[in-house]
Amino acid sequence: MAINKIWILAEITDGKPTTTTLELVQGAKSIGASSIEAVAYGSQVSQAAPILGGAGVAKIYDIGDIGETLAGAPVASAMAAEIRSGNSPDAILLGATYDGRDVAARLSVKLDKGVITNCIGLESSGDTIVASHALFGGTQIAKSRFTQSGPWLFVVRAKTFAAQDDISPANPEVVSIAVGDLGATGAAKVLNRHVEERSGPKLDEAQVVVSGGRGLGQSEHYGMIEELAKLLNGAPGASRAIVDAGWVPYSYQVGQTGKTVKPTVYIACGISGATQHMVGMKGSKNIIAINKDKDAPIFTICDLGIVGDVHKVLPQLIDALKNR
Repeated sequence: MAINKIWILAEITDGKPTTTTLELVQGAKSIGASSIEAVAYGSQVSQAAPILGGAGVAKIYDIGDIGETLAGAPVASAMAAEIRSGNSPDAILLGATYDGRDVAARLSVKLDKGVITNCIGLESSGDTIVASHALFGGTQIAKSRFTQSGPWLFVVRAKTFAAQDDISPANPEVVSIAVGDLGATGAAKVLNRHVEERSGPKLDEAQVVVSGGRGLGQSEHYGMIEELAKLLNGAPGASRAIVDAGWVPYSYQVGQTGKTVKPTVYIACGISGATQHMVGMKGSKNIIAINKDKDAPIFTICDLGIVGDVHKVLPQLIDALKNR
């Protein structure tokens, strides 16, 4: 018995499915689902529908505009009602985002079903799905599966699957589903939104990421990281150590408790390579490490290692790029 139908939670920003959403579609394809459907919400579902259709989504369940209500309660309520009506998928894939985790937790309670989180891989095995998880900073991989009947809930980490690059728009079937009465759970409202200013690509979508660590010495030296990233049309990142020290915002953090990135080029500057950091970037296509400690763990996974002081190497690299 193969996997029949899989739902994905589609998150939409600026009229387009997020990269994480398109990664989930690819994940459903890799499992071999015969039908992929999406549950979407917000006022821009119609704009995003052709992209989702082109990526491989056959049907979209449109919850509609939820206003300034937090997504977790209305989305989980609508999904649970649809499932109870008899329209149940074999599995539901949700991204490890703020909304994705919130929906997964609430849906788990409403359906009295377990949820498997922190997935870094999914594969079909007969009539079930096996999930992979990174343990001990990625040094060990564990496998898990559900023993109960579906729908199975999987929360998948970003960059577990590669989103499809070239998508030709298509028109999937779109049906509306209702939220229902939320009671007290619908009382929480979003009062304000703060979007961090940036001049380049998003950290988790950039093709080039330049990250700095404790080896920079002082917070003011992080400016070299930002300058190099800008010259390479990339995004600046950071280790947890300098985020915890208050040098840069948490949104810059790469690693197990930060963002997972898989750029074409990852440049680690003054980062020793703790396992918690490496689990968030070791999938990068090309890794360049700059560290004055020749025994730093980062050198065990890099493609090009430079044993040197970042305060000498980076200024020369920046000057060379400026003179091109």
